[in-house]
Amino acid sequence: MTNILLQAQQGGGGMMMLLMMVAIFAIMYFFMIRPQQKQQKEIRNFQNQLAEGMSVIVGSGIYGTVKSVDLSRNTVDVKIAKDTVITVAKTAVFRDMSNIPVQK
Repeated sequence: MTNILLQAQQGGGGMMMLLMMVAIFAIMYFFMIRPQQKQQKEIRNFQNQLAEGMSVIVGSGIYGTVKSVDLSRNTVDVKIAKDTVITVAKTAVFRDMSNIPVQK
């Protein structure tokens, strides 16, 4: 009789372990994976809406103003200083700084 009870308890432990694994995956998905996917989608939408005159930050931390967007080459010309324009991949532009006030 005790043998049967011990086997029943062990079988229930396996089910509990499975439920815990599912719960851990669900927590990781909702707190880590899903927000990261949402942020990447927002960045892609921003990169697709780049327009001339926008103040942006390039991935390397360089601040500048978009001078032109070349869709055929997927590049952006960014003015970073007087008479200094760099060409970067469109995917390297991460943040719009147009609405953030500049402190002088």
